[in-house]
Amino acid sequence: MRASVVIESSHNPRFRAALALRESRERRETGRILVDGGREIDRALASGIRALELWVAPELVRDREAVRAVRAAETADVATVQVSAELLRKLAFGDREDGVVLVAHAPSTTLADLDLPPGALVGVVETIEKPGNLGAILRSADGAGLDALIVADPRSDPWNANAIRASMGTVFTMPLAVCTAEEALHLLRADGIRIAAARVDGSLPYSAADLTGPLAIVLGSEADGLSEAWEGPDVTAIHIPMLGIADSLNVSVSAAILFYEARRQRDAAGVG
Repeated sequence: MRASVVIESSHNPRFRAALALRESRERRETGRILVDGGREIDRALASGIRALELWVAPELVRDREAVRAVRAAETADVATVQVSAELLRKLAFGDREDGVVLVAHAPSTTLADLDLPPGALVGVVETIEKPGNLGAILRSADGAGLDALIVADPRSDPWNANAIRASMGTVFTMPLAVCTAEEALHLLRADGIRIAAARVDGSLPYSAADLTGPLAIVLGSEADGLSEAWEGPDVTAIHIPMLGIADSLNVSVSAAILFYEARRQRDAAGVG
């Protein structure tokens, strides 16, 4: 590992530049992100992310995953910046204290990056607001073996550190694209991928829908649902039956149900 730089002041320009990456505008303008947490950093480095520097508070690095992240950064020859626990906590998110935060270049998320296989199973989420929900959806997509996740017209970007943490680092391994709803629809139709849109008023229960073959499962935000872009003769509207007084589920829970139902049907049919 390259020799550590020691920073002791919160007014240090290098620290201020890293701290600014907590804001989405700064991430967009610089193309840089913060990755908080040992497990997430380890997975980011394993994915080949272009790392810039690892911020470390040695007195907080006790967890096995944090130690592994430091060693992975050392192997990758990532520059380190040593700071106090107080400064590290300003960079980090949430209550978990791993003592490590990585600054890295944001991976590309253009539609052109997606290389979908025949019979692809794709998740699409539109106008998702909460980074925790987006991260949880990524985690479910990873667990259910989806081939890609498309984030359409997001209100929270996938490089929000809370989204990264909620994804458990799977945001770095799941093929991912961020685009408009219109761009997503154009890709799906051009590739002959059927569309199943989750709607509260969908006419077909999800368990009765054919979720095999080339398919995109589309979900909207909890506040607004899906936009009119996802209506049309080639879109199958499906719903998850609600048997209590609530009319809908959390979007990440709905995504998990639908993704795993698609996986169940594909496994039963003997297809990928």
